[in-house]
Amino acid sequence: MSRAQCPRCLRPQTHCLCALIPQLDSRTRVLLLQHPSEVNHALNTARLAALGLTHAELRVGEVFEDLSTLLNVPGYQARLLFPGEGAQLLEPGMAVDQPLLLVVPDGTWRKARKLLHLNPLLAQLPRVTLPEGAVSRYRLRKAPGPGALSTVEAIVQALDILEAPASFAPLLRPFEALIEGQIDAMGADTYQRNHVLKRSL
Repeated sequence: MSRAQCPRCLRPQTHCLCALIPQLDSRTRVLLLQHPSEVNHALNTARLAALGLTHAELRVGEVFEDLSTLLNVPGYQARLLFPGEGAQLLEPGMAVDQPLLLVVPDGTWRKARKLLHLNPLLAQLPRVTLPEGAVSRYRLRKAPGPGALSTVEAIVQALDILEAPASFAPLLRPFEALIEGQIDAMGADTYQRNHVLKRSL
C-alpha cells in the first residue's frame, strides 16, 4: 500500500518538507524546465526551488509548445543557465538595467541536453554560467565533474551572485533535510560503504 503523499512537496506525509520551504522574493524570475524522468525522483530539487521562490515557475515536459510565450516576459531578458561555448560568467550587477529571466533545464546532463535539442528556442538563448569551484552538498550522487551542482544549489548560487548582498541560502534547508532523510533511511553503514568510500577512491 502506498504511503500518503503531501500534494505540495510530493514527499510522503511523514517526511513532508513544507515547513522548511521558505517564501523568498527575488528580482530575477526563474523558469525551471524539468525532464519528466525527474518528477518522481526522491531528490526532486527543482520542485523545492520552485516552491521556495515567489517568482519561479516549474514546467514538466520534453517539448514545450508555449516556450516562446514563456521566454518573452515583458521587462526581462531571458538567459539559459547552462555551460557551453560563449556562456557569460554570472557577475554581481550584470542585470542592474534589466532583470533576468533565468531559464534552468532540470535533469541529468544527458536529459538536459536533450531538452535543448528538442526545443531550439532554448538552444538559441544567450547562456550564462556559474563561477568554477563550487562544491555540491549533494552527497548521494557522484558528481559528473567538478563544479556540478544540483538544480536548487545552482539556482541559489546564481541568485546570490545576481542579487548580492541578498542571500538565498534558506532555499537549501529543505534540500539538506531531504539528503539527511535519505541517509537516515539507508543507514549509516550503507551510506559510508556506497557513497563516502566510493567518492574517496
